[in-house]
Formats: sequence, C-alpha cells, structure tokens
Amino acid sequence: MRIGIYDPYLDDLGGGERYMMTIAKCLSKDNEVYVFWHDRKDLDDIEKRFSLTLSKIKLTKNIFDSKTSFIAKLRQSAKFDLIVFLSDGGIPILLSKKVYLHIQQPITSAYPTIKDKIKLKKITKIFCNSNYTKKYVDDVYGVNSELLYPPVSIYGNNSKKENIILHVGRFRIMNVKTQDYKKQRVMIGAFKHLVDEGLKDWEFILGVSLSDVQDRDFLAMKQSAEGYPIKFLVNYDKDELWQMGSKAKIYWHASGFGEDLNKHPEFAEHFGISTVEAMGVGAVPVVINAGGQTEIVEDGENGFLWNSLEELERKTLKLINNKNLLEEMSKKSYQKSLEFSDDNFCKKVKSLLND
Repeated sequence: MRIGIYDPYLDDLGGGERYMMTIAKCLSKDNEVYVFWHDRKDLDDIEKRFSLTLSKIKLTKNIFDSKTSFIAKLRQSAKFDLIVFLSDGGIPILLSKKVYLHIQQPITSAYPTIKDKIKLKKITKIFCNSNYTKKYVDDVYGVNSELLYPPVSIYGNNSKKENIILHVGRFRIMNVKTQDYKKQRVMIGAFKHLVDEGLKDWEFILGVSLSDVQDRDFLAMKQSAEGYPIKFLVNYDKDELWQMGSKAKIYWHASGFGEDLNKHPEFAEHFGISTVEAMGVGAVPVVINAGGQTEIVEDGENGFLWNSLEELERKTLKLINNKNLLEEMSKKSYQKSLEFSDDNFCKKVKSLLND
C-alpha cells in the first residue's frame, strides 16, 4: 500500500511526534510510507531524539500547508491508499481510499456542525492515545473511537538503585496555554518541604527539555532549588537521560494539579509516556490521580496515585521508609511497563489499520 502520514507538529519533537513516526516506521516494513512535510532535518531530529530508524520513510510535498489549494490537496491525496492524519479536532476532506484520524488530547469544543458530520462519514476510523482522550472525543463527535496507547521505550531495570526521586518533562508545552504545565515548580516545593521536615540522603532530579536554556522562568525555577539536593538534567539525549534515570527509585509526575480539569481537561497528562518509561527502569511512580496516569498506575499495586501535596509526600515517605514495599512495587511497575512496548504497539497498529 501507499501510505501517507501527516503530523502538523513534526518539528516539536514531542511524544506525539514519536507516536506518529513510530506508526510510520511500523508500516514501512511492508508498505511504501510517505510523510507530508518540507524538511528532512526535522525527521532526522526525531530519529535521533527517540532512537527511531526512519531510513525507509520518504518525504513528500506537504499538501496540508496554506500554499496548497483545496483542489490540489484532493488530487494529491487520491494517490494514497491510506492516510493517517494527526488532528487537533479538525476533520480533513481527503480522497485517499482510507483516512484514519488520530486525536491525542481531549476535545471540548462545540458539538460538530452538519458539515462536520458529513466529513466524519468519510473518515474510516478515529483512534486515540488513551481512554482519557477517547472519552471526550466520543462525546463530542458521537463516535466510538479506537484506543491505541503510545509506544514507549523500555530501557530495563539493570542499574543499582540510588536514593533518587526522578521527574522527566518538557518545561514549556506547545499549544497548552498554562504556565508550569508539568508542575515542576510544585514538585520542587514538595521536595523542599520533605527536606525541611527531615528527609536526608535523597536527591530530586528533573530531566528537563527546553528550547531556550536562558529562559527566565526556567532560571528562576532553578534558582528556587538552590541549597537543596535538587539537580537538573537539561536537554540530554533521551537514551543518556534514561541511563542516568535508571538509578532512580521513585518517579514523580504532577500535570493537572491545581487546574480546573472539568473546564480544561487538556491540562492533565493525556497519557503519561515518561511515567511508563520510568516504570520501565524500575522506578515506582507516585503520580497525580488525573488524566491518563490512572490508566497506567494502579494505586497501591504498581505505584501510588495522589490528590493533594500532603498525599504525595505521605505516599513517597511510605516507599522511602519501607524497603520491601519499594522493591515489590518496583518489580510490578516494570512488568506493567512492558504492556506499552514498541513491539506491542506495532502489532496493534497493523491490526488497527487492517480492520
């Protein structure tokens, strides 16, 4: 088959781009796969950042840019057997034999117009990255979308553990209009409070990616951590980051804390790739009870979910003060992470697109 892939944020280097390009990689083994984009360097950057082999993927003219006329887009799309389109809620009109719409974040816009409903009839299938996203998509569009969890690199639990709490996340998120989306300042405050209350011989490490290392807000956050055992790993290669992160015993995540998630469900983690990656190196997750995190972590089984900072600190101390519990949960968190491996993802992609 001749397959086209479109991701409007290909130069963002986020989890969504890894998701879409892993789909491309999976399908390129048995098909001719093209990405609608203008710059091969962006594809090379994704390949390097996420350790993906994309050599069989070809670029083709981006028919979705503003310079391409509607008629030209239709004409070019007709040359494809199947197109996978990453959407933020919009519904494309295409003439490929099949069109698969992928949505990665909760949609809360008005219900679709008559025109949108007509467009939806031309969509072969809609699939989402979590049940959290799916719930909103199904409600808005009146569909029963498919679930396809993101692919996650599982690095293995082979390092000697140290007294480290880890967090990994970008400092600023494109298209999310809230400050401190990942709540890194909140977690720094919680760790400082633990230290002030007597926690000793533990370190909090934040693996942070950001486009500008001189970002004033980032520098202010970093300054607020001075005098405490808090370390920042900035813009590290992903494999190097997780090699270092594999020493961590506990993983923290807090996206959505303090937000009105009924009004802005997109402020919670839509899935939680970094949480699964941390579990894949044996770190026990202690993460907020919101968004896609609840589909990954079973509270009290392979990690802990929390609703308040007091609960975050209390459950963290429970692990710190109980070595056997920590080791048992570490094994269970690793086993859970295997459900989201790249290999399982590829199998599900092929099954989804062949239905």
